[in-house]
Amino acid sequence: MIYKILPFLLWFEDYKISDLKLDLVAGITVALVLIPQSMAYAQLAGLPAYYGLYAAFLPPMVAALFGSSRQLGTGPVAVVSLMSAASLEPLATAGSPEFIAYSITLATVVGIFQFSLGALRLGLVVNFLSHPVVNGFTNAAAIIIASSQFSKFFGVYIDKAPHHYETMIRVVKAALDYTHIPTLLYGIGAVAIMVILKRINPRIPNVLIAVMVTTLISWLTGFNKDTFVDISAIKMPGLEEKISEFNTAVAQVKSFGQERAEMGKLLDKVREEHEGTHRPSIEEVEIENKINILTTLLNHTKEKVHLARYDLRFMKFEAVQDGDNYVFYPKDAIPAGIETDERTWRIKVKNNPLDPSKLLLMGGGAIVGKIPEGLPKFTVPELSVKTFFKLLPTAIIISLLGFMEAIAIAKAMAAKTGQKIDPNQELIGQGLANIIGSIGSSYSISGSFSRSAVNLQAGAVSGISSVVTSFVVVITLLFFTPLLYHLPQATLAAVIMMAVIGLVNTKGFVHAWKAQWYDGVISVITFVATLAVAPHLDKGIMLGAALSMGIFLYKSMRPVVAELSLHEDKVLKSAEHYRLKGCRHISVVRFDGALFFANASYLDEQVTKFRDEHPDLRYILLDARGINDMDASGEEALALLVERVRAAGLGFAVSSVKGQVMKVMENTGLNLVIGSENFYADTEAAVQDIWKKIHTNTDLSAENCSDCPLIKVIHV
Repeated sequence: MIYKILPFLLWFEDYKISDLKLDLVAGITVALVLIPQSMAYAQLAGLPAYYGLYAAFLPPMVAALFGSSRQLGTGPVAVVSLMSAASLEPLATAGSPEFIAYSITLATVVGIFQFSLGALRLGLVVNFLSHPVVNGFTNAAAIIIASSQFSKFFGVYIDKAPHHYETMIRVVKAALDYTHIPTLLYGIGAVAIMVILKRINPRIPNVLIAVMVTTLISWLTGFNKDTFVDISAIKMPGLEEKISEFNTAVAQVKSFGQERAEMGKLLDKVREEHEGTHRPSIEEVEIENKINILTTLLNHTKEKVHLARYDLRFMKFEAVQDGDNYVFYPKDAIPAGIETDERTWRIKVKNNPLDPSKLLLMGGGAIVGKIPEGLPKFTVPELSVKTFFKLLPTAIIISLLGFMEAIAIAKAMAAKTGQKIDPNQELIGQGLANIIGSIGSSYSISGSFSRSAVNLQAGAVSGISSVVTSFVVVITLLFFTPLLYHLPQATLAAVIMMAVIGLVNTKGFVHAWKAQWYDGVISVITFVATLAVAPHLDKGIMLGAALSMGIFLYKSMRPVVAELSLHEDKVLKSAEHYRLKGCRHISVVRFDGALFFANASYLDEQVTKFRDEHPDLRYILLDARGINDMDASGEEALALLVERVRAAGLGFAVSSVKGQVMKVMENTGLNLVIGSENFYADTEAAVQDIWKKIHTNTDLSAENCSDCPLIKVIHV
């Protein structure tokens, strides 16, 4: 019991000093990969980069302590980060305090769901996401994740559109208008470093080296060149009016948003007061109408903000240094005889109003900037019942996807190490990692394939390596965050793009098609749908899951009902599938699947079909070896079938009945209706006895059936 509660105690059985050395080296090695990756994934999740470090602090250690895998590397991962951002963007603006709070709270909900599944031993629920669905979703997610980094790669700034493909069109337009070449070179250079080093030796920490080299060059060359100026320093007519229009629209968006939120609270209150009534009250309808009007106004104003921000972002200036100050001129209207610094300057425009006395102009590339030193604040996220159920649908999908990734990695490593993996214990570990991590300002996390592989290659023996990884992250937060100030955003984009390349698996579509054509179709539909509805990724995977469930239900409702005959290998097989000649007088019917309410009538339909095909039929033998369960509806359908067959003057018998099915027959008395003399242990014995019955003291001569396809089974 104590090993169930504290599974990490198993680490210390036969643990040696040499094992500790291996774990120390592995833990440090994983941390060197995790630190830059976590910062990149945090931005993919719509959070400031340093929240990735918070997510890399507690979760790796907690997941290792309470999980079952000793080498699984837990922390921020690409797919979960993207899912987190996509699900929360409708609720708050990415990067805002509200968005950060939602992200941390979502991690709590994910953790509660995962822990509950593990504690209740329900790890098998993950099987509801079939492999074809996950393959289609993962391939689409890889493309979405990689393409979402293009704006950082080209150094452009755009507003996200309702659909991902529309956002990419905006990126292309912005890149064609202006690409910041140094930013592009940093991104390409980082990719080149990682690819070359990985080919030289996979054990080289290529991500860390790419980060170190580009950060050092960024610092030495002054890659980032930002400055705050008064609007009077920008010699562009009409700029003040444009900024005023933008600020007015932003203020209106905030005002409409707050008013709608208040109306939403009022609507909830009114509904509580009128709970139990059959029709909505007049007050309730009026409030709903006001909310709809505010939503329309809000959407219209957001579009005005987008257009105003678009105009401001696409303005380009060149600067003239006047002593310690700069004077900026539009790039296409520089007065003759004036020498500029030949940089292209742009106004940094976010979601907040612009201060005309303190405009931020960018003359270089984007960097990570200042990272708060020290550990995050330890607070329990505020989780109301309403917020819990609002986030639960997304949390379920993230939980299942994240756990599928984690358990697949853990099992792959266990195959090499010989370790036993307990899926339910792993759910508990991942759940606690999310819950405790959220107390330390972490967003949703999962097991990472790349870092787990690094951990295994580095020789990790136990979860102590993950504990070491967490301590290295702590040291980084306490002492080394200033070193990351000049890290180019393009490098983080390159890290993400390189990481998700491994998610692309086109062979998975071919494999699914070869297994079953409909699996291939489901995989492709999930892939296309996920791309089409992005960033609403949950809709893509839910469509795929619904299709898989639909196929499962259809197959359950229409299982294989085969008429058997003798194959050339002397075994009874499906006459239709192998194109075999059947017996005119005996129909051997095999039902493959549970006989329950959804398919009970299907057995009767197929038996009727076989009767119509054989006008000289005398006996029906039900081969029940494929029936592994039977409910009340199935039992009643079988009883009616026996009654109808015998009413038509035909014999009925059953062979190879399984114990659990026979128990149902005995409990309901169906075994007495069929008759004990009509039950046979195996099909061959049944055919032999039935053949004798229909040819002894009957109008059927045995000589005329000497070539019976079924009786040969007995004589061979």
